[in-house]
Amino acid sequence: MTTKYGWTGWLALAVVVAAPAAFGQQNRDWNAIQITPHRLTDNLYYLEGTGGHIGLLVGDDGIIMIDDQFAPLSEKIHAAIRGISDLPIRFLINTHIHGDHTGGNAFFGGMGIPIVSRENVYVRLMQGGSPKEALPVLTFSDSVNLHLNGEDIVVVPTPPAHTDGDSYIHFRNADVIHAGDVFRTIAYPRVDDVNGGTFAGSLAALQLLIDMAGPNTRIIPGHGVVSSRDDVIKFRNMAIEVRDRVQSLIDEGRSLEEIVAAKPTADLDEEWGFDPPDLLLPVLYAELTQ
Repeated sequence: MTTKYGWTGWLALAVVVAAPAAFGQQNRDWNAIQITPHRLTDNLYYLEGTGGHIGLLVGDDGIIMIDDQFAPLSEKIHAAIRGISDLPIRFLINTHIHGDHTGGNAFFGGMGIPIVSRENVYVRLMQGGSPKEALPVLTFSDSVNLHLNGEDIVVVPTPPAHTDGDSYIHFRNADVIHAGDVFRTIAYPRVDDVNGGTFAGSLAALQLLIDMAGPNTRIIPGHGVVSSRDDVIKFRNMAIEVRDRVQSLIDEGRSLEEIVAAKPTADLDEEWGFDPPDLLLPVLYAELTQ
């Protein structure tokens, strides 16, 4: 099953700067959205709704939660978690700033659940006017290790990629990685340059994910289907191909308008063009012509 994005569009990124939790909430029927749990191992799950996939590690030591989708879904998400376990949520980890991953922060933070993220996520949420209860209380710049429920969990910061606050969460014993929005299975890379993302950093972050993963590692994307290391390699190779095609047109002296008109990704759009490529090309052009 392929899961489509819950975002209303790349042009809505400006909303993230002013109000991350509001990102993509317009024109939705929240009552119609269902939160569906998927079990990966005896104690690892992800929740599918709209917005980014939510990761859950469940055990006698309590629950570790990764991301929390949109604010109007918080009660449904909490009910879905309670359908799996009534143990306390020990930590909520944000993979990055976007409101389809942090919109529920105020709800869960307001319950007294400590929110964990990179320092850049804290800074951008604070600057965007998020309430105190939505802000991370524990931030990091280097890798963080957690040891709960028989799992060795490593939270790994990436280079500036989708944003400048991305993290991977690696459940080493289960051999599962939650990749946030650096990796997705249905669309071209999204580079939020407003929030510090870069295309070059996305390639570096994808290589980091490839290096972290083994042949049997299961990778939870921010959006899409659970994947393998080979799937990440395919996504990375596609991103390199798009970059090289745009660079070739730049070398010919083409303007951005001419590059967009040339449709350099036309043969790739059927597989990866859930977002119009016209939304990626200006960011890539700007980066390659700096």
